[in-house]
Amino acid sequence: MNIRRHIITPALAGASVLGLLALSACSPADGARTEGGKLKVTASFYPLEFLAQQIGGKHVEVTDLTKPGVEPHDLELTPKQTGQLGESGAIVYLKGLQPAVDAAVAQSGAQHVADAAALTSLEKHGTEVDGHHHTTGDNHSHSESEGGKDPHIWLDPVKYAEVAKGVNKTLAQADPAHKADFQKNTDALVKKLDGLNREFRDGLKKRSSDTFLTTHAAFGYLAERYGLTEEAISGLDPEAEPSAHRIRDLHTLAREHHVSTVFFETIANPATAKALAGDLHLKTDVLDPLEGITGKSRGKDYFGVQRANLAALQKALGSK
Repeated sequence: MNIRRHIITPALAGASVLGLLALSACSPADGARTEGGKLKVTASFYPLEFLAQQIGGKHVEVTDLTKPGVEPHDLELTPKQTGQLGESGAIVYLKGLQPAVDAAVAQSGAQHVADAAALTSLEKHGTEVDGHHHTTGDNHSHSESEGGKDPHIWLDPVKYAEVAKGVNKTLAQADPAHKADFQKNTDALVKKLDGLNREFRDGLKKRSSDTFLTTHAAFGYLAERYGLTEEAISGLDPEAEPSAHRIRDLHTLAREHHVSTVFFETIANPATAKALAGDLHLKTDVLDPLEGITGKSRGKDYFGVQRANLAALQKALGSK
């Protein structure tokens, strides 16, 4: 898929040799900055673009490799985008989510790279993630298919805050002159994420059901954080087709756990979720995995969509 972005190239031809040496001693190479002096940051998809923008503020120009509305797992890079990674002052990505990006980052030669997967702990999740039995370092997720290391860490505000702190360190290394501003912005962002965590915790405390059904297994970390059980139609891959056995299991689970709603997503195909809901005479609603912001998103940014997700879960789980 061709996803193109305009790259601004700085004009430093008139700079003196001494000036260039002074610049390189305390800041990224000349190609890693815009004409206006901002650090060029490349992010692999929306949640990491949001972090880079929030932390970098006015000192960065962030380019997102994944166009809004494109499923991140399916991303293919153009030669221009691959070249752009090599010109970046900093790269923020999540290893294991987008194979094309993983390969291009490895070949980019970029010095300042933040891998979100290395900034917090990843766990193996499958089609069922039971937050009641979860303890740190333990894994009580179950799956009959499509299990693996779950990359969806950004949907847990606590893990997302851990990633933010790591991105802060990478930007500070790439642009030491603005380290204090990056730290200030990170502190403010982490404070907001702490607040969001409290909103989820308090908002889901009193509920009549713990189990929610989703299209794909994106909400395992969120389920663990707040003591819920996620049952996914397919596994970690949103394009995977569920087996007949899995569909039968979901029929049983929905009845036993008084499930009221089947959640589908704004990007992935909702056909299977809607068919299951029709068979079981259940309602449907959107639970957004926040892989991109589009005109269909129930919010303009990460916080807006997460609060919409909370409201949807409260309604589906009978929160009081």
